[in-house]
Amino acid sequence: MDISVVVPLYNEEESLPELHAWIKRVMEANHFSYEIIFVNDGSTDRSWQVIEELGAQYPEVKGIKFRRNYGKSPALFCGFEKAQGDVVITMDADLQDSPDEIPELRRMIVEEGYDLVSGYKKKRYDPLSKTIPTKLFNATARKVSGIKNLHDFNCGLKAYRKDVVKHIEVYGEMHRYIPYLAKNAGFDKIGEKVVHHQARKYGKTKFGLNRFVNGYLDLLSLWFLSSYGVKPMHVFGFVGSLMFIIGFIAVIVVGVLKLISLSKGIYGFLVTNSPYFYISLTMMILGTQLFVAGFLGELISRNSSERNKYEIEKTID
Repeated sequence: MDISVVVPLYNEEESLPELHAWIKRVMEANHFSYEIIFVNDGSTDRSWQVIEELGAQYPEVKGIKFRRNYGKSPALFCGFEKAQGDVVITMDADLQDSPDEIPELRRMIVEEGYDLVSGYKKKRYDPLSKTIPTKLFNATARKVSGIKNLHDFNCGLKAYRKDVVKHIEVYGEMHRYIPYLAKNAGFDKIGEKVVHHQARKYGKTKFGLNRFVNGYLDLLSLWFLSSYGVKPMHVFGFVGSLMFIIGFIAVIVVGVLKLISLSKGIYGFLVTNSPYFYISLTMMILGTQLFVAGFLGELISRNSSERNKYEIEKTID
């Protein structure tokens, strides 16, 4: 099969028939063999009924229905597992991504040898409240990930070599950083294509401003895990040693002050009166425990066997 199109969606009943017809028109014009995998992320409207109707009429339509809303990353994870095409295309269901971009995205994968090609919505039809934080977010992501040629990490329109989606694990809200995940998995030939961005035709956006805060937290977690996930003692050991040394120095200061007071005949001097006593306690105990506990919690979460277990109610094959 040439192409799998994975479409995560939440409450997009109005756009689905039009999106399917558009994808079908592009695929048939280019004589591609293909499948369209709609992943219904717990929609509360008629989205699943529309997918079932499309599946009954068109054999290329497949579907996954979550019992509840998990988020875009779980939807992509399950869509990637099901995908069979040599090239996998992801796009949003709101008609802001153009299926007309698919042939060129596929060509860049097949002919130019890219592992992943990310869309770049150079001209956007979004309010400033969304575009300005997006620019800041992408600048930070470029700096941290080292992928200097990408301007839009979070663009939903992307193309992947099949091996890429079968070897990366998208969880939590890591869909923003799929290029970074691919790079960490050894797929480092990552390209970008300027794509057409259309104004939303139906409904309203499902993402709030909190996604930017969550995005930075996820980026910090991903940076830490990619840098120290398999060698945590490199950071824990360094920070722990540094804090212990500072605490030990504070203990020495307390001891010296005590000896000085005794040599002067002052026997009422209490070490608990010295701020260095509390510095030593804080640096040697509380700081180390909090720091290690925070990142150990992330490591435990990353290795949890239940992390990517989702309740799927129905599928269309």
